[in-house]
Amino acid sequence: MISFDIGVSGQTLTFTDDVVAHFERNRQVRFWQREAGGLLFAKLSLPVIEVCRATGPRRTDRRTRFSYWPDESAERREIEEMFSRDMYFVGCWHTHPEDVASPSHIDLRNISDCVRQSKHALNGFVMAIVGRAALPGSLFVSVCDASQVYPLLR
Repeated sequence: MISFDIGVSGQTLTFTDDVVAHFERNRQVRFWQREAGGLLFAKLSLPVIEVCRATGPRRTDRRTRFSYWPDESAERREIEEMFSRDMYFVGCWHTHPEDVASPSHIDLRNISDCVRQSKHALNGFVMAIVGRAALPGSLFVSVCDASQVYPLLR
């Protein structure tokens, strides 16, 4: 399990061992591996937000070495399915072909757009980016609202 404090909110964001293992399986450690990504789902037991499921990558996603475009229809179905299991969509994850991940300008724009366009009661969404180096050191995690990205520290 990997945990992050969410600023001064008193809340903690955790990724279960299953989610960490999913990230590990999808790291781009070989030159031929394409970016992968998916959605993050959590159980909310405030002050703990436990990310217990990561979806993707899907065969229907478009993926290259340096880019990832999810199948949005599949994502909508995943959100509905997980909600029926009392798991809530809290954000997205994807990989980068760099040792320690950092968000691109496209990543920042996409997550802000996602927060603005979604119907939700959250203050923002989680963005996790998995780098090539070993976890947790290669992982970039943030909480994003409609205008800013707030990196989280372990």
